Amino acid sequence: MSNAYLGWFTSDMQFPFYIQYGGHDEDTELHRHADFSELAIVLRGHATHIVNDESFFIKKGNAFVINGSTPHAYKEPQDFRICNIMYRPEMLASIGPDLRKSNGFQTLFVLEPFYRNIHSYASKLALPITSLDYVESLISKMIEEYHNREQGYQTMLLSRFTELVVYLSRHYDTQEKGGEGNHLMHLANAISYIEDHFLEPLSLEQVASRSNISVRHLNRMFQSYYGTTPISYMHRLRLEKACNLLKHSSIPITQISYECGYNDSNYFTRQFTKAYGISPRAFRQNDEVKYGVSMRTR
Repeated sequence: MSNAYLGWFTSDMQFPFYIQYGGHDEDTELHRHADFSELAIVLRGHATHIVNDESFFIKKGNAFVINGSTPHAYKEPQDFRICNIMYRPEMLASIGPDLRKSNGFQTLFVLEPFYRNIHSYASKLALPITSLDYVESLISKMIEEYHNREQGYQTMLLSRFTELVVYLSRHYDTQEKGGEGNHLMHLANAISYIEDHFLEPLSLEQVASRSNISVRHLNRMFQSYYGTTPISYMHRLRLEKACNLLKHSSIPITQISYECGYNDSNYFTRQFTKAYGISPRAFRQNDEVKYGVSMRTR
């Protein structure tokens, strides 16, 4: 099995992105993407998709994401044409924080790629023909932009890629799913709800109810994917926001604790210190020293 590197396709590491049409007439070898993820959209024909040691039938209209550690290959292609979009995963974090609140995004771009790497997972997006027509037109514009490389092409490509990600995520949201796909949509719904309400008082019962699952099943799913609990996930989001406020504002620490969902500033300090090995006050002071500025004078 071989490794594929993004540098094979583009030498511009300041813009780690590549898009192409892929026409496979023969079987491809099993390979991993060493340093990138890939969004694949089947535009024509069909093939057998090998993921790890499992085989899945894919056809026109299917879309899926393969992350960097998942071995895959295509076998028995028949009039098989796809679009490959290769990107560094961090690109998705920078194109809109509201995407983290989308069930379809969480499932298609985060959860499915992970589950494909650890066990058999056949679920994928299936676009209807009318929707695929729109996606094809968007892809055509992206490829033209990529090859012409006119001024501002990177900004335009990032904008088009964002549009494509949002469009596919919305379709996944409305797609009828069963089995494991439904399982992941429940988890995505829970994640989205927590992402949207983590600054508010939240209980496991609330999150489970909004996700149409039991508290026990909610905990089990979080442990399976994140290796943590929903409450710990919520604390992580709160503390990340606290870090940002400590770095970029002069708001008193007690007020930050309230703004980040903690009614008890002492409890906030204990949680922060446990997570980062340093108190909020020391964290802020270290940041001031590092950048040579006083947060209190901003």
